Amino acid sequence: MEKIVIITGGSKGLGLGLAKKYHKEGYRVFSISRSKIEKLYSAEQYQCDLSKSETIKPIITEIFSHLDKYNITNLTLINNAGDLGTVNTLDKIVPSDIAYTIQVNLTAPLILNSLFIKLSEGWTCKKQILNISSGAAINPYESWSMYCSSKAGIDMMTHVISKEQKELNNGVSIVSIYPGIVDTDMQTEARNTPKANFKSVQRFIDFYEHGNLRSPKDVAEKIYHLDISGELKNGRILDVRNV
Repeated sequence: MEKIVIITGGSKGLGLGLAKKYHKEGYRVFSISRSKIEKLYSAEQYQCDLSKSETIKPIITEIFSHLDKYNITNLTLINNAGDLGTVNTLDKIVPSDIAYTIQVNLTAPLILNSLFIKLSEGWTCKKQILNISSGAAINPYESWSMYCSSKAGIDMMTHVISKEQKELNNGVSIVSIYPGIVDTDMQTEARNTPKANFKSVQRFIDFYEHGNLRSPKDVAEKIYHLDISGELKNGRILDVRNV
């Protein structure tokens, strides 16, 4: 019997950490990302630009075509891919950049979740969706309009889908996870933004200089532990630092 995990953004950062951890624990890992990593044997890699909606369905359908629903005990989708977007006040951001960030951070997970639920309908294995959200969903940062808005949307999506699925026979469980302050490219981008564009930049510089950033490996370990411990109950929004 197989345990399956599908991860977006699995080629770097937290996504790569999750791919490695779940593979180590015996999962068959499918990574969906814009780039492939040579010699990454922990995942079956699929290239996909999540900013292009039309590319998503063929990829997820292809992945499901390789799965045997009668030979699976756990089926998990982790929506990890995300983009900070242009860091500036909203009036200074061009429409195409706004559309791109919302597409990657919110529209793509909506599409993926829709397809995951549809394609696994009737499957009797444990089915779950883990949305990697952020404290930015509830804490507004100036110059992060798209990121904060999209993460708030992720959390509301989690609430709605949990209600839709909870009354179904063997429905899909869904949660939102705040991973905390992780040492990823997004943190590098935030602290390298000019203060004129991002008033809170010093806070992110301090995170780095004071050693407050957690490694993707450590956060992936924590998320996996929450997964197997039963903490990821349907509809829950949780911060890994508080559990």
